Amino acid sequence: MTSTTSNVFIAFQANEESRPVVDAILQDNPHASAVYSPGLVKIDAPGRLSIQRATIEEHTGQPYDLQQMHVNLVTLSGNIDEDDDQLTLSWGA
Repeated sequence: MTSTTSNVFIAFQANEESRPVVDAILQDNPHASAVYSPGLVKIDAPGRLSIQRATIEEHTGQPYDLQQMHVNLVTLSGNIDEDDDQLTLSWGA
């Protein structure tokens, strides 16, 4: 029996506000890949993707509320677990 892991993904508008968020996500998730297209950045990862507030703050140099991310969020896929410090997308338990 072969086990396959489904990808989770998150996509943002491609703009200056999203750039540090995308950079932070890719830093924290080396297994993830980004696809850049006009106006959109989509990040795919097998099984799980974690977005850390602290890493975004490192990239922006200022405090960051994860709710700010929703302004530039286009779509996502996966089960969401969110608190003040992180947002995690995953499939399965």
